[in-house]
Amino acid sequence: MKKFEERTIHTTSIFKGKVIDLQVDEVELPDGKTSKREIVKHPGAVAVIALTKDKRLVLVEQYRKPLEKSIIEIPAGKLEPGEQPETCARRELEEETGYTSDRLEFVTSFYTSPGFADELIYIYAARDLRPLEEKKDLDDDEFVELIECTQEEAEQLEKEQKIQDAKTSYAIQYLKAKGWMK
Repeated sequence: MKKFEERTIHTTSIFKGKVIDLQVDEVELPDGKTSKREIVKHPGAVAVIALTKDKRLVLVEQYRKPLEKSIIEIPAGKLEPGEQPETCARRELEEETGYTSDRLEFVTSFYTSPGFADELIYIYAARDLRPLEEKKDLDDDEFVELIECTQEEAEQLEKEQKIQDAKTSYAIQYLKAKGWMK
């Protein structure tokens, strides 16, 4: 047994949805006792740190039902079955922003909420954006407003708590560290 490993004894599927599945696992703990773990299964996602040629960060504002409010985020979306993260990043950039880029670089990946979910999000940077000749359609249930801002404006949106998600806060710190918006 690996250090701190929790061996699954039994899994009960609770819900299978369009975006997530929910299961409850009965596990054996490292000390031999048992416990239950509620787990959200997610196919993974990508997000894009998108910069225009004049060094403005491209963001989208959209309503997030779990929060019951709109927030401002970097463009992002769910991986489709078998889809490569870079392919998804380019698709989401084009669909949500109307921009594309020849410079799409992998930055990092991280788990969003490892205490209860297995979602792994891949972060890409896209620089020297150019508008698409023909805009792509958003998903049928997706409504976004495009926002382009300077580093200072992005930091102000964080202070005003209009940006409150980890991937977007990470993006702002990443850009600041790289000096790409100055």
